[in-house]
Amino acid sequence: MTSLSAVPAYAAPAPKAPLERTTIARRAVGPNDILIDIKYAGICHSDIHQAREGWGEATFPMVPGHEIAGVVSEVGSAVSRYAVGDHVGVGCFVDSCRECEYCRRGLEQFCENGTTATYNGFDKNGDPTYGGYSTALVVDENYAVRIPAALGLDVAAPLLCAGITTYSPLRHWKAGPGKKVAVVGLGGLGHMAVRFAHELGAEVTVLSQSLRKKDDGLRLGADHYYATSDPATFTELRSTFDLILSTVSSPLPMDAYLRLLTVDGAFVNVGAPEEPNSLNMFSLISGRRTLAGSPIGGIAETQEMLDFCAEHGFGAEIELISAEQINEAYERVIASDVRYRFVIDTSTI
Repeated sequence: MTSLSAVPAYAAPAPKAPLERTTIARRAVGPNDILIDIKYAGICHSDIHQAREGWGEATFPMVPGHEIAGVVSEVGSAVSRYAVGDHVGVGCFVDSCRECEYCRRGLEQFCENGTTATYNGFDKNGDPTYGGYSTALVVDENYAVRIPAALGLDVAAPLLCAGITTYSPLRHWKAGPGKKVAVVGLGGLGHMAVRFAHELGAEVTVLSQSLRKKDDGLRLGADHYYATSDPATFTELRSTFDLILSTVSSPLPMDAYLRLLTVDGAFVNVGAPEEPNSLNMFSLISGRRTLAGSPIGGIAETQEMLDFCAEHGFGAEIELISAEQINEAYERVIASDVRYRFVIDTSTI
């Protein structure tokens, strides 16, 4: 088929500018490609960081969105994984080199030659990539995942980033029975981290600025809930946790948090603050503790995560919005005023 030259989308025309309705072009469906009719797109805090150049210089116009759920409407001549009508998702990248050690191991997120970002990137032809705040996407079948029938497309969309971003480190650091896991922040990522850690069998504690969301945290599977605004929290919980997963996008008093770890405990960042953090190295040395970070997962692990959610009967907790509400939603995300992920109904674009 010919390329799609006028796909409706919402884009940031310039850094920090409000998003507005526009049209974009999508490439023709190649032999290994699928065309996805996007039904829902989640709003990630990463979208805001990039649209406002909080993480550095970006490419504009920018169509954000890497939490994409939709239905296959066309397949290329060599496609074998998917058929028209299948429910599929696309996350934070749409290609990688496919040849390096990490691509061969199913760890495409660590591709030595760099992944192709779903948006705010460039494909192998040098063309800019545009994300999920649109009505259609063409992607290589190897970089899409199947959304199980047990998951609604709306609640599945945020799993393509918020879900895998929290599932992957919980699996890597072996959260499960006998482990005490703390989740810092109960937001878009944090609420998924609590669900996963609970379903994996860990004892789960939420560390939040206040007790405002305590009832939600306990409902989602937390065993304990503490306010970090209370100094007594850091005294009471000292040397408690095997794993702390930080999901927040603001700097933390790292020494206070590191002292909450047991010997050999790990503090893992999945939130990405725009400002740097600092710490005293003795906070690590004194307990042989680990300070680490984790991005998303690879394609196979993302599929594993979706299947896990379907098996255990949960998706993200969402607030469904229209495209006209995107700019308002951005401000509400910054204000932590969403429970727990905004999802755009792309039929409104």
